[in-house]
Amino acid sequence: MITESFDSRSPAKINPKINYSAPNVEAVIFTFSHVIEKYVVENYDCEKVGELLMGHGSTPVYILDHHGKKYGFYRTWVGAPACAGTVEEIRTVLNTKKIIHFGGAGCLNKEIARGKVMIPTEAYRDEGTSYHYAPASDYIRIRNAPAVEAFMKKNGIPYVTGKTWTTDAFYRETVNNFEKHRADGCISVEMEGSAVQAVCDFRGLEVYMFFTGGDLLDAPEWTNRKEKGQIRHTQHDSGHFEIALALAEYVTDL
Repeated sequence: MITESFDSRSPAKINPKINYSAPNVEAVIFTFSHVIEKYVVENYDCEKVGELLMGHGSTPVYILDHHGKKYGFYRTWVGAPACAGTVEEIRTVLNTKKIIHFGGAGCLNKEIARGKVMIPTEAYRDEGTSYHYAPASDYIRIRNAPAVEAFMKKNGIPYVTGKTWTTDAFYRETVNNFEKHRADGCISVEMEGSAVQAVCDFRGLEVYMFFTGGDLLDAPEWTNRKEKGQIRHTQHDSGHFEIALALAEYVTDL
């Protein structure tokens, strides 16, 4: 069974390589958005220092200078296995101990405004990747949620906290499962959170996570809550990268 997959008693057949001579950065920020990637490259002092390779292509890895410090940045892939794979491999290009994870998420509570920052406190493990990195459990704790909340509070950024539902199968977010997870305190649904937390815990990395409230499931019919071509208040909103970069600055000294 998938819940019996965690093996801490024998070594892996394939292991990620850490490049100890790679450039050091204060933190690495990743985005899921090609729009945000374009925005960052065009508006920040970025240098491409490498790339991450998968069968379907490559993604550039950048270093950007900001307020005298260096941060890593790249565009990751959607879905737990692919996204977690980039977290495993980023240290072949950059040396860091801190990851900033931000992206869009479906909203399970209609009272949460579109575009509002959601801070996950726990993630329901409805995906397969995390079971290879952590003992089986329904939820995994998002350990740095208090630090993210403190940052949002300090900077006056409106936010909500709550559990998130991480799933591999967004076309199987059924009514019954939606009702179950909402009743259990989940305010968002996405595809990577629990896996990224499990990988970071296993590898001794610190991850700081927040989501942008996007499409709404808490309605008679699903709605994406945006107009055609809209960027603001979506996962492509460059303002959320600005939040992520400020968060990276904040956690540098933690």
